[in-house]
Amino acid sequence: MAYALAETDRIKEPAGAPAPAAADSVQDKALLRFITCGSVDDGKSTLIGRMLYDSRMIADDQLAALDRDSRKFGTQGGNLDFALLVDGLSAEREQGITIDVAYRYFKTDKRSFIVADTPGHEQYTRNMATGASTADLAIILIDARKGILPQTRRHSFIVSMLGVRDVALAINKMDLVDYSEARFNEIVAAYREMARDLNFRTIAPLPISALNGDNIAAFSERTPWFQGEPLLRFLENVETAGDEPGEAPFRFPVQWVNRPNLDFRGFSGWVASGAVKVGDEVASLPSGRTSRVQRIVTQDGDLDIAIAGQSVTLTLADEIDVSRGDVLAAAGRQPEIASQSQARLLWTAETDMHPGASYILKLGARTANATIARIHHLVDIHTFDAAQARPLGLNEIGLATLRFDRPMILGDYRDNRDLGGFILIDRITNETVAFGLIDPKAAPDAGETAEQPAQPVSSWPQVRSNLKLRLAPALFSGLCVGLGAVVLGASSATGVALGLADAVLRPLARGLYTDYRRNASRRAAARRTAERDEALNAGDGI
Repeated sequence: MAYALAETDRIKEPAGAPAPAAADSVQDKALLRFITCGSVDDGKSTLIGRMLYDSRMIADDQLAALDRDSRKFGTQGGNLDFALLVDGLSAEREQGITIDVAYRYFKTDKRSFIVADTPGHEQYTRNMATGASTADLAIILIDARKGILPQTRRHSFIVSMLGVRDVALAINKMDLVDYSEARFNEIVAAYREMARDLNFRTIAPLPISALNGDNIAAFSERTPWFQGEPLLRFLENVETAGDEPGEAPFRFPVQWVNRPNLDFRGFSGWVASGAVKVGDEVASLPSGRTSRVQRIVTQDGDLDIAIAGQSVTLTLADEIDVSRGDVLAAAGRQPEIASQSQARLLWTAETDMHPGASYILKLGARTANATIARIHHLVDIHTFDAAQARPLGLNEIGLATLRFDRPMILGDYRDNRDLGGFILIDRITNETVAFGLIDPKAAPDAGETAEQPAQPVSSWPQVRSNLKLRLAPALFSGLCVGLGAVVLGASSATGVALGLADAVLRPLARGLYTDYRRNASRRAAARRTAERDEALNAGDGI
């Protein structure tokens, strides 16, 4: 993409910016997916806009549009507002905040990048978790004036929970603290202390000013005391945990049974981990039947071997039943198949959890009905310690035991995101209520048993409120019935009896009717789910 200067003195070529990359070399570059996160107004969108600008990934028309938008919507007093490059929603521009996740692609001479700009507001934590679920690295921003905030802690815990092991700690807005080395060291020390139990492999601190471009593409003369790398150079050279070679077992979730004609039947999907060669013995799960790989088919021709990250179609030597949602795995190293498991849940719904209720679980291409059997504990976001168990509310994190209505092929999320990550869906509203991570190694709290049903913790104010909501209308209705009977000529005793009967029987009938409607809705939702699964699997049989 070409880079040119607009006809204004306000737009200048960034000093020390990497040279534009040749288009024909893009495919040869290692791709890095990363996320920017932190509290609200820490400068996440501005940082991404500055990186796009410094890496020369802004075309002429985009620069001209940015210049116009900065004058109309900008918050920088007429100067370029780089946040507008990624904050495209009208509500985002009006409020000056990020609401939805924005993905941007850019490249330098050494690497290609996909960055997710995520919101800092607590209300939109679910959007931040969505962006973090595919990230290899996280840039956690901290306002140098404010230091570590609760949302900084929450985002750090979430990216750690989602398997991100490498962090660039960007202390932003250093220009507003006179580029103080002491302030920078103070925040870095506090963050390292906070994150000591989050299992980050690397934490690389950088003093930056996203607005002015300090230590983004080149070293800043204002921070001569900084001995690290500028941010873009760090991103070009970092090797994340996902880059490390490993001996992960072969896992291949089947997304589609490819049957174009009577002479071909293959299983299409994405190699989630490990590698497979022609002739390897594989097992189809959950059935457990085995066969050997006959061909590895791609659009560009057959392969001898497929490795993690490749999308291929496998054909087998034997005619065994494999359907959408099944998993092909190395015959000698099969994943766990279970009807219950422990998992960490991030609750994303406005309504609180209902322990014991049934939800739809989607794990890869496989669905099941799941029941939250027990909440073991919550996570105190301020200390990261286990807190008292109770039903989860919006943005709360806890450890739970889930039961499934069918065997599920499971993997520890830390080892395999595809077999360890899932979502829970409300059966009636179809709202995604939780993100879940399979964590079989997490130990329940002392004295607990996972088989006990979860019970909500009630307080006297809650009980009193429930009494007011349920008892008062019943008594009022009964009083009206009794008085009506007396007015119509019935005796006082008859009126009292009719009033008491109405007060007792009316709420009971209403409750029975409500339960009937709720169960009917759930049965209808289950029937729709079964019909959808049947339609997806149509034609998958031998």
